[in-house]
Amino acid sequence: MPSKPSSDLETFPNPTERDYTIRMQIPEFTCLCPKTGQPDFATLDLEYVPDQRCVELKSLKLYIWSFRDRGTFHEAVTNEIADHLAQAMDPRFLRLTARFNVRGGIYTTVVVERRQASWKPSAPVTLP
Repeated sequence: MPSKPSSDLETFPNPTERDYTIRMQIPEFTCLCPKTGQPDFATLDLEYVPDQRCVELKSLKLYIWSFRDRGTFHEAVTNEIADHLAQAMDPRFLRLTARFNVRGGIYTTVVVERRQASWKPSAPVTLP
């Protein structure tokens, strides 16, 4: 059982070719404020439409853990995580929403999207 964080993101083959959405909520993200060194806490909401690969959950957990002792701005860390996930999986579509806990009376939410240039989402279905 690993007892340390890792910057490696493992993937596995997508079991199907159709479009479908994977949604994950990561409620225990932490990093450090680069100005004060105090911990910042966030909930990460990851949504993606896989292409050839999906992210493996244990490696994602260890990867997220790797930010715990790093000083970084909310905007930078959200974009960095989205970029690493996009590089590892090359998903058709990816959205990462980082909802940071209140700091100095301000809540910060950062939303980052990546998509393959050729990917077109299905039309929304409206049910009666």
